[in-house]
Amino acid sequence: MPATGFPAADAENDFLRVRRKQVLSRLAAWLRREPDDVSEILPFDEVVAALGRTGERRLGLQVVPLESIVGSVDRSRDFDRWFRPRSQRTRDRWERLARAQRRGETIPPIDVYRVGELHFVRDGHHRVSVAHALGLRSIDAYVTEVTTKIDATGIARRGDLITKDLRRVFLDRVPLPGPSLCTILVTDAWSYAELSQAVEAWGFRLMQQENRYLDRETVARRWYSEEYRPVVRMLEQAGLIGTRTEAEAYLRLATQRYRLMRTHRWDDQVVNRLRADPGP
Repeated sequence: MPATGFPAADAENDFLRVRRKQVLSRLAAWLRREPDDVSEILPFDEVVAALGRTGERRLGLQVVPLESIVGSVDRSRDFDRWFRPRSQRTRDRWERLARAQRRGETIPPIDVYRVGELHFVRDGHHRVSVAHALGLRSIDAYVTEVTTKIDATGIARRGDLITKDLRRVFLDRVPLPGPSLCTILVTDAWSYAELSQAVEAWGFRLMQQENRYLDRETVARRWYSEEYRPVVRMLEQAGLIGTRTEAEAYLRLATQRYRLMRTHRWDDQVVNRLRADPGP
């Protein structure tokens, strides 16, 4: 970054510059009517709750890309998504770190949680903010990796946690193995809840038919192999999937099938009726 040779003055200018950017960014978002969570820093606890925490392990000191640091453990109100200060409250501490950085003094590593490829700050929020302001691309960090049931891919803002949470609940209710689960995709997150109900209803009918209890893992496995995959192939051949995902086509037409014909079976008669009256 441009320097005058006076670290105190440069640090003061650094803070004023990032504060101005934060205010202008917030104003621009308001004028564009963007969702409120676009510039929100991701809260670690909410992310882990949505994904389903399974464990953690210490990885030690590593070099972490600054762009991968997207959240905080407990300071989500002090900084925005790009770790720009939201107020003047932390100015003194911020400028002290900026002066030290510009003087070339040793800066202690930060402490972060890693979830997938995302990082969440436990300690060192101001150091991350100053590093961004000075145009750095990476920072030293002590990393603790947190493992989860659902991967963190696709989380860009707080609203994305709704989809992840409903997908995690779907996995709890329909515990499919990884390769099978990867094929179950919907664009409307609430469809995961509806699909869960459809699978559980199918499992209940199966247990009645066989007159025995089946656990969730068995129901999920048999639904996928005996119901879902054969029906998807049938719908593909009949041209009834269209622009939807396979899971969306299955769910929509399975619901429509029962509304029209009061049946849970799949055969040529059912498919022909759905083709003639696909519904809304």
